[in-house]
Amino acid sequence: MRKIATVIGARPQFIKVAPVSQALAETGAVREILIHTGQHFDADMSDVFFKELGLPVPDYHLDVHGGGHGVMTGIMLQKLEPVLESLRPDRVLVYGDTNSTLAGALVSAKLHIPVAHVEAGLRSFNRAMPEEINRIVADQISDILFTSTDAGTENLAKEGIARDRVVQVGDVMFDAALMFSAMASQKNDVLSALGIEPRRYVLATVHRAENTDSPVRLSNIVAALEQVANDLPVVLPLHPRTATRMKSAGLSFTKVKTVPPVGYLDMVALESQAAVIATDSGGVQKEAFFYQVPCVTLRDETEWVELVDLGWNRLASPAQNGLAAVILGALGTAGKSAHPYGDGKAAERIAKTLAAESCHAATAGAPTP
Repeated sequence: MRKIATVIGARPQFIKVAPVSQALAETGAVREILIHTGQHFDADMSDVFFKELGLPVPDYHLDVHGGGHGVMTGIMLQKLEPVLESLRPDRVLVYGDTNSTLAGALVSAKLHIPVAHVEAGLRSFNRAMPEEINRIVADQISDILFTSTDAGTENLAKEGIARDRVVQVGDVMFDAALMFSAMASQKNDVLSALGIEPRRYVLATVHRAENTDSPVRLSNIVAALEQVANDLPVVLPLHPRTATRMKSAGLSFTKVKTVPPVGYLDMVALESQAAVIATDSGGVQKEAFFYQVPCVTLRDETEWVELVDLGWNRLASPAQNGLAAVILGALGTAGKSAHPYGDGKAAERIAKTLAAESCHAATAGAPTP
């Protein structure tokens, strides 16, 4: 049996890994070793996800969190290297575009361990975003690139990445949505606790550095959500970084209902019952589409261009005023029917690809009868 070391650290990655880990276990050909960098470390941002999604306790927890991008990534590199050097896995699996993704890919490349990247090929074409740099570097280092969409596959082709390194599988977050939607449907108590009614509130999330670290953008977002709250209740699970930046900027909410970060199932319940979602999160944009809820993305661009093309998502730059009008204007709208993220079997395809690779390697190393 071959060893695959999976490196994760951030909340969206916990969601993505759940269906893939299950599919890998079902192959019977792979032993997965889970390494948690600690990037999202507290109970609300990490522990509750492992519990709700049925993920095993990580085999290694590196406890790396806080600090700037350079400091965080550097410490991750330092702590990951001896772990992977000791394990010597046959492959390292990384997800998405976080500092954990970059660290996992870089250490593996230095140790000559093959890397597979889930959610490869995404591009915002904005290199001021740390996530864009992370995903570009991870794609260049990886020798298996699992893409979610046609756009992702096309982006890699334009960058000269050999087609035989690319496997278009669909989106593992869609797999997770299908896996856990029934469980989440039983979580309407979160709406009752907040005193809100289905389809009669706006759900907002704000965490991206380009918004939280800009006083102008953050101020515009806070003002817009306060304005929207005059018409509909606005619920905002408040990210720790956003709370810190708001306090530093002297900003506060008086009308918006802020709550601590919620678990995955509560979040799905809130997403699926919202009238509109306003977010700067890549994952939440997709989940809004999965649940057929109109979405306003509080950014200048999005990696998920197909959602804008289909009419389910619209961009609204926080650098400008008028965000409230865009959010309220999305009420009652719907986009075209389409299936850009596959059929919910992305995890199965990833597992089969990695298991087949393991079988080929084992066969190649077997003595000739």
